[in-house]
Amino acid sequence: MEGLEPSFPGYALLAARDGVVVVHEAGGHRLRYSGWDEAAGTPVELPPEQWEAAETDTVYDLASISKLFTATVTGVLIDEGLIDLKAAVVEHLPGFDAFDAAKSPITLGQLLSHTSGMIAFVKLYDLPDEQARMEAIYAHPLRRPPGSGYEYSDLNLIVLGKILEQVTGRTLDDLVAELICEPLGLRDTGYNPPDPSRTAATEYQPWTGRGMVRGEVHDENAWGFGGVAGHAGVFATAWDLAVFGQMILNGGRYRDAVILSEATARLIFTDQNAGLGESAARGLGWQLGQRWYMDAMSSPVTVGHTGYTGTSIVLDPLAGTLLVLLTNRVHPTRERGTASAYRRAASRPLGRAVPVEPRSGGRAWFAGQADATRATLTAALAKPAARAKAEFALWYDTETTDAGAFEASADGVTWTALPLDLRTEDHHWRTEGAFSGYSGRRWIAARADVPDGTTTLRWVYTSDPLYQGRGVYVDAIEVRSGRTVLCDGGGLEADGWERVRD
Repeated sequence: MEGLEPSFPGYALLAARDGVVVVHEAGGHRLRYSGWDEAAGTPVELPPEQWEAAETDTVYDLASISKLFTATVTGVLIDEGLIDLKAAVVEHLPGFDAFDAAKSPITLGQLLSHTSGMIAFVKLYDLPDEQARMEAIYAHPLRRPPGSGYEYSDLNLIVLGKILEQVTGRTLDDLVAELICEPLGLRDTGYNPPDPSRTAATEYQPWTGRGMVRGEVHDENAWGFGGVAGHAGVFATAWDLAVFGQMILNGGRYRDAVILSEATARLIFTDQNAGLGESAARGLGWQLGQRWYMDAMSSPVTVGHTGYTGTSIVLDPLAGTLLVLLTNRVHPTRERGTASAYRRAASRPLGRAVPVEPRSGGRAWFAGQADATRATLTAALAKPAARAKAEFALWYDTETTDAGAFEASADGVTWTALPLDLRTEDHHWRTEGAFSGYSGRRWIAARADVPDGTTTLRWVYTSDPLYQGRGVYVDAIEVRSGRTVLCDGGGLEADGWERVRD
């Protein structure tokens, strides 16, 4: 929020673990600007007395997080036996392939997993009516054959929303209200909010004739659909969105409300796009393991979603943590806050806040969570190694491009990475010198043969410029040559590592 080009003017944040709220705060302004000077490239500020502070109950335009509400309604209808993700779209919308027979095989599941082959965006809001808008989607050529690849597309969820309406005979806003908001008690969640004064202003949009947008959906295509569409349009407070997220973490339940069956809720945490790459990983509408905004909260089953207006939600079922960050980053222009550094600035400390209990004693060595760094932990041996073995406890959860290694040197200048034998109670594997990625968030027994003549050993953690995992820990260090202890973990030289209790 600082500097000449802040990422956003205002925010609300809620963090929780195991259903216990640990942070719920707000800052900045929900309204500060009247426009944007395109020629000067500067915002036009309102008089300070007209600025409105962001509060914890400020209502934000969720943008694409709305897709999760569409996905949840889909899940409810799956449980009711009204739809099948394997069914073809044309079974519900006969006109879907009228202009393009290549669309005939597209299934509901492919809409939800963004593998339909449809492109990301088509300008719809200037078309005369809903029929023209839907026909424009139906007529636009596919990018690729259905099921052959991944492309995140608003069109997928617009079409899915129309299917939900066709199957039930009810509008999407009514479905979201009746099937999600009312049972969960979400009083500030829905489309077209009734009290614009409680909402955070978004963008200055002279091209739509709306000026400064506030209290109606920011997304132009959703606006063209009257504020109700499968891809955008839902507004909510941080608290309401957190309740929605906790329901997902609870397996489809919240208090006395049962929204989804356990089997359908499980689909949220199961990758429907296996084999299409990390960026394509999706469960039932939710993204899986996207480190670019989940950062240290990432895992193979961490789910979340972002919204173009500057919103995000992340759920880590392994740690029981939940993070909601709502901002109005497009106020007054979409040119600000385009990177997700601010999202990682929230998810990284929440990931770090879940403790890792040291393997032995009260403290373990922790390599930190700094980008573009190289941290070393060096142990000088009592005498040169001779048929020596090193043993230590290792805990790591990193981005795959952030690597750790255990290295040996005879002269303190030339270093060689040592192969590691790694064991847990139920797994055994070896590395040829480096370790990275997700290892189950548990302590691992690590062993290595130390080359004869080694005088120094070290643990190295090297990170790239972006993203972090939960980190790397080392504990219970012992190096022996026969019965002689060459290192017992004391007297280590740390550069970037620290002794921590958690």
